[in-house]
Amino acid sequence: MISDLLISSAHAAGNAAEAGHASVPFYEDPTFYVGLAFVAFVLIMIKAGHQKLCAMLDGRAETVRQRLENARQIREEAQALLADYQRKQRDAMQESQDIIARAKNEAEKLKAQAAKDLDERISAAERQAMARIAAAEEQAKREVQHLAIDIAVSAASKVMEEKLSAQKANSLVNAAIKELPGKFH
Repeated sequence: MISDLLISSAHAAGNAAEAGHASVPFYEDPTFYVGLAFVAFVLIMIKAGHQKLCAMLDGRAETVRQRLENARQIREEAQALLADYQRKQRDAMQESQDIIARAKNEAEKLKAQAAKDLDERISAAERQAMARIAAAEEQAKREVQHLAIDIAVSAASKVMEEKLSAQKANSLVNAAIKELPGKFH
């Protein structure tokens, strides 16, 4: 940019010399001094602007560096949170598997206990039924005995009423005893 300005000022000086200005040395030509002043002005502006530009770029670079540092910290925190959540998820999965295993074990124990209780109830019911059957058999035997006694008494009373002979009375008692099983069925 500066070189373009210098070249254009030299061309302007050359064109001015050709346009009718007789051979005036370049250092006496006012265009040379205007060009030189312009170049000096531009250099001064660049130097003053350079410091401000550098300060501005340094500030911008510092801002970018701080943002990058913040982003790095945020990334590290996010990775730590991710690792923490993954650990918690693994722990929760392990805990849920432990709970399921305990529940299965408990269910098996309850199933075994229920089967044992059912066997005990069936056994108790069977014992009660057997006891009832035995009691019913005893009751039936007593009833048979009472009936046999009643029949014998009845036969004896008939014998006595008819005043039968002893042989005939014995035959009647034996006949009554033989009829006894037929009366119970």
